[in-house]
Amino acid sequence: MRALVAGVLAAALAGGLTACGEDDPYADYCAEVKAQQKALTEAQAAGGPTALIDALPSFRALQEESPRDIADEWDLLVGRVEALVEAFEAADVDPSTYDRDQPPAGLSADEKTAIDAAAGELTAPSTVQASEGVQQQALDVCKTPLAF
Repeated sequence: MRALVAGVLAAALAGGLTACGEDDPYADYCAEVKAQQKALTEAQAAGGPTALIDALPSFRALQEESPRDIADEWDLLVGRVEALVEAFEAADVDPSTYDRDQPPAGLSADEKTAIDAAAGELTAPSTVQASEGVQQQALDVCKTPLAF
C-alpha cells in the first residue's frame, strides 16, 4: 500500500513540476530508458549465463541517468553484476564458457567460491527487488518496459 501511495505521489509531483513550467525531472532518464530498450531486449533474448553481463553497459548508462528515487536500486544492481564480472576476471575465466559443475582446470577453490558467491548475489532477494523496482519505475514514469 505504501508503495502504491508513494508511486501516486511521485507521479503527481512529477506532473505538478512539469505543469508549473519546470523541466521534467525524469526526461533524461526516460530518454535513456528508451535508448537502452533494444540492447536490453537483445541481451535478454540471447539468454544464457552472460545475459546480465551483456546488459552491463546498458545498466551503467541507466544508472548514470537514474533519478534519485531509483538510484540506490541501480547502484545495487550494477554493483552486483560488476562483482560477478570481477570474480570471473580475477579467476581468468571466460563467463560464456564457465560451467559450475565442471569448472576449468586450474580454477582454485577460492576462485570458484568467489564466482559462486557473486552469482548467488544476483538471485538474492535484494537484487531481485532492485531489478523489479527499476523495471516498475520505467513502466510507471517512462511508460517504457525494460526487459532483463
